[in-house]
Amino acid sequence: MKVLIVDDDASVRWALARAARDLDWETIEAETLAEAERGLAEADCVFLDVFLPDGDGLAWLGERRPEVPVIVLTAQGSLDVAATAFQRGAMDYLPKPFDLDEVRGLLSRLQPAAGEESRERAPREPAGAPEGPILGKSPAMQVLFRLLGRAAASDLTVLIHGESGVGKEVVARALHAKSRRSERPFVAVNMAAIPTELAEAELFGHEKGAFTGAVRARAGYFEQADGGTLFLDEVGDMPPAVQTKLLRVLEEGVVQRLGGGVPRRVDVRLIAATHQDLAAKVQRGEFREDLYYRLNVIPVHVPPLRERREDIPLLAEHLLARAATELGTEPPVIDEGAMRLLVQHDWPGNVRELRNVMRRLAVLAPGPVVTVTDVALALGPEAGRHHRESLADAVGRWTRQYLTQHGHAQPRDVYRRILEQVEPAVLAAVLDRAGGNQLRAAEMLGLNRNTVRKLLRRYGIDPKDFRR
Repeated sequence: MKVLIVDDDASVRWALARAARDLDWETIEAETLAEAERGLAEADCVFLDVFLPDGDGLAWLGERRPEVPVIVLTAQGSLDVAATAFQRGAMDYLPKPFDLDEVRGLLSRLQPAAGEESRERAPREPAGAPEGPILGKSPAMQVLFRLLGRAAASDLTVLIHGESGVGKEVVARALHAKSRRSERPFVAVNMAAIPTELAEAELFGHEKGAFTGAVRARAGYFEQADGGTLFLDEVGDMPPAVQTKLLRVLEEGVVQRLGGGVPRRVDVRLIAATHQDLAAKVQRGEFREDLYYRLNVIPVHVPPLRERREDIPLLAEHLLARAATELGTEPPVIDEGAMRLLVQHDWPGNVRELRNVMRRLAVLAPGPVVTVTDVALALGPEAGRHHRESLADAVGRWTRQYLTQHGHAQPRDVYRRILEQVEPAVLAAVLDRAGGNQLRAAEMLGLNRNTVRKLLRRYGIDPKDFRR
């Protein structure tokens, strides 16, 4: 079994080759697309960088469409790159820096089938850009980009989960823009905003005289979205009677307007979203179980902003520049202290709240530089309330980030790895408070003194460093 590694970075080629040899794969290395052409005939799998000295790896992939699995590598992780990679026939997409366990997992899955012809994929034209950008470099967002790239290449129903304000509609629009339906309508509907008695007529349409006030026939949202995508936001607020009819439409692909009329066949890709726990609503009998499973074909979770704090500077600068452009002014620069305060804030309103704060700063910041004072004023009295994170939340957030970095690979020794991060930090903090006195530190920790000594030796912590 041979893997072709195409990357102009020698360290990347070395790391991938090492992971491949661990599984008894032979390796062929190439720094350029020209060298890749020569090695392709022998390869059972390809790792392909996007930016190469003699061209664009994605363009090469689209032209060649190799009959072997291709995994795209890139340091410029974004939804555009992920979606384009899958559209042009890539089997998977790995943002740099990647996890070698995930690389081994991919190669392990390929070993039984290596050499077999890959499925043909119908070529698709690159889709247009989504209406709003999905920005992020965090591991959680890289996983999201990969999932969206795969989902965009199909017509399967998607259920987007996430807190209010995380940008579920932006994700839905991006899926539509990267799909084969991108030139057809995208219709967005907020179920929470439709009165219960009008929900059925709004979704499925109505005939003239179907109810008081129906002075003329009207096509519903399904008919309006025919050939394109229908996005149902806050689907958990859908009335029970409408849930039943929606299930029938999804199963049969036919709508019938309220008040009778001829059944109309519709071709619609459905994307639903909710901030509620639909599985819990099913258990309570508040949401149809069969409809839940019909919607939850591809589940997509959009992480809250507090779980991807490393993305906040990128988002803040982008949103501030956009707000300044709307005002016709030059965007101010966010200084280091102000950015630190933005990153520390918990953002209970997520990206929506961040966007509003940036608009506020674009209007109210008095000079060309945004300072800590400006940010504190823009955040208002809520700033301090959401500033502190509990220990349980911090450990949970760290653990989720660690698991996310592994992608599809199965992480090992998670409990031990967490202890190795937490124990030395706790010991050092308590020793510092105890002034390096081990007996006092042991009393504060509630541990035997010998146990504390063993832990200090294990982690190479010297109590003398904490004596005053």
